[in-house]
Amino acid sequence: MELLAKRLVVLSEAQPLPYSMDEDAKVREELRLKYRYLDLRRPQLQKALRFRHQVQMAAEKYLNGDGFTCIETPMLCKSTPEGARDYLVPSRVHPGKFYALPQSPQIFKQMLMVGGMDKYYQVARCFRDEDLRADRQPEFTQVDIEMSFVEGDDVCDMMEGVMAETLKAVGVTDVAFPLQKMQYADAMRDYGCDRPDVRFGMLLHDITDIVKDTGFKVFASVAQSGGVVKAINVKGAGDWSRGEVEKLAGIAEANGAKGMAWVAFTTDGQEKSPIKKFFTDEEWAALKAEMEVEPGDLLLFAADKPEIANAVLSALRLHMADAMNIPREGHALLWVVNFPMFRYDEDEKKYAAEHHPFTHVLKEDLDKIESDPLACGSYSYDLVMDGFEVGGGTIRIHNAEEQRRILRVVGLTDEEIDEKFGHLIRALELGAPPHGGIALGLDRLVMLLARKDSIRDVIAFPKTSSASDPMTGAPSAVTGRQLKDVSLRIL
Repeated sequence: MELLAKRLVVLSEAQPLPYSMDEDAKVREELRLKYRYLDLRRPQLQKALRFRHQVQMAAEKYLNGDGFTCIETPMLCKSTPEGARDYLVPSRVHPGKFYALPQSPQIFKQMLMVGGMDKYYQVARCFRDEDLRADRQPEFTQVDIEMSFVEGDDVCDMMEGVMAETLKAVGVTDVAFPLQKMQYADAMRDYGCDRPDVRFGMLLHDITDIVKDTGFKVFASVAQSGGVVKAINVKGAGDWSRGEVEKLAGIAEANGAKGMAWVAFTTDGQEKSPIKKFFTDEEWAALKAEMEVEPGDLLLFAADKPEIANAVLSALRLHMADAMNIPREGHALLWVVNFPMFRYDEDEKKYAAEHHPFTHVLKEDLDKIESDPLACGSYSYDLVMDGFEVGGGTIRIHNAEEQRRILRVVGLTDEEIDEKFGHLIRALELGAPPHGGIALGLDRLVMLLARKDSIRDVIAFPKTSSASDPMTGAPSAVTGRQLKDVSLRIL
């Protein structure tokens, strides 16, 4: 389009730009984040943010039409132990005391249920001071939902309605409802993690019984001491060189393994492995049958405690899917349900809640809370999409005594329970309805639907991997007067 200008007015002068605005220009991410307001001019990023708006509006439209009430909850809260570190805010009018930014609106939404607001939602900002990665930021957004007089299936059905409306709004038509429900134990057995990407195979196989008496002492000792030996079959990788295969040990070791055994079956019929000589003919035949071996296959093994073996092979499974360019087209959504109530934290040497300590224990396991915590199941459910957890929820505890019992198991004394959670306990003692809910991770959902590699690509002003903001310089030092106002000094 050509214009004939009769008059030209300069509204704003611009200095030379710090980098090219060409879509294909190679620019360091740190520089893009420093000049984020320039980066926002790129059509690609503008499209992503408008796409995010579509997703959020679709979810809210469904909830508004289903009788939910949008209610804001406080940002300045009491610090309570819920998993990650809190971001703390010092109080000027209460010297030496602190607010915490909410990790989630968890307790407030339970209070709303006690208060008779039986269908609540909120597009909530949440804050967690934890190590970052591509799908995690120090501050993030979730569509937070709570309902009274529901069971787990009711919450899942409601969330499937939200997802159906949302996917339809952005043109995704390849997801069939109702969604599959996979038991937590089955997810860990077959995929090694509780957020399985089910768009491809390469499942984990438990071969403990096959190798428990083998001459390969690493396998035999683990099998005989209560551990597990598991393996995956990577189709098409059997001709990799020994050097290429042994580089995979770095992935195994990063996930807790002490090493990694392997067997390669080349396309020309050879069987290459440093461990084959330790197997009897019967054991070798049983291994090949269990793993459904064909020429061109590569077997990768993990032998350790179940949680370590699962973590190792889950990481290797995803890595090899990328390395072998295994197609993962479309979107796959499913529920992973019935998580254990507790896990044992080896670092802290105590029990911790698998979801959170406000989760209702399975009715049949209530008598095991103190005697056998790790045997307790819970009313819990995660929404998984393309190998990522995009939503998680539980049926909550609505009985004050059960809540006290759970908090004692995770290491709190009665005095600490009253000090940290007294407001929740009092609310439960005054008549709480059965209730449950879920939180949908908006940033992560948009990232997956928009097919981006990082949630930074769908957030207007994200932080770096070190939780800093190159554009504003946050976090930054403050003046001595500001510190004095809140009764603090820097050591």
